[in-house]
Amino acid sequence: MPHDHSSDDPHALLPPEPALRVKALETLLTRKGLIDPAALDEIIDTYENRIGPQNGALVVARAWSDAGFRAALLEDATAVVAELGFFGRQGEHMMAVENTPAQHNMVVCTLCSCYPWPLLGIPPGWYKSDAYRARAVREPRRVLADFGVELPAETAVRVWDSTAEMRYLVIPRRPEGTDGMDEEALMKLVTRDSMIGTGLARTP
Repeated sequence: MPHDHSSDDPHALLPPEPALRVKALETLLTRKGLIDPAALDEIIDTYENRIGPQNGALVVARAWSDAGFRAALLEDATAVVAELGFFGRQGEHMMAVENTPAQHNMVVCTLCSCYPWPLLGIPPGWYKSDAYRARAVREPRRVLADFGVELPAETAVRVWDSTAEMRYLVIPRRPEGTDGMDEEALMKLVTRDSMIGTGLARTP
């Protein structure tokens, strides 16, 4: 009688739903003493609430209001954001790309989910999905339309493939009617999606 190898597969012990698989894996690693749940919660809280998109929003707002900062950011984003204290894991190599009337930029990671954590926090679920990763390259305008972004026909769409070697920050176009707004007010107009390129900055 042939041997049933299913019991030899460690993945067979995990439930099929992704969330349940993660929880089951966390439980197994905790029981083996390989992870500390409190430390894991602290890491998640850091990236969701203390490192999140507000860091990227600060960078964008400063680029909108300071021409010298904007030029330096486009020249060497890694160094500029590091000077602001935004560096570390998933943020070692950064490049800023600027939306203009002629070109709209959008970021995807076609291989996995490379993402600038120090600037944007933990990537949203849709960014990691197979559908987004495949369609963003193949039909970027349709993907943008799904997010409610309709661009003029004359505006080209450029898709940047984020990798372990390079991660991207989109500088969205500054909304009209924001002259005279200070940096703090401008930050409130910057959304996470606008810094990925799947959204636009809010209008005041």
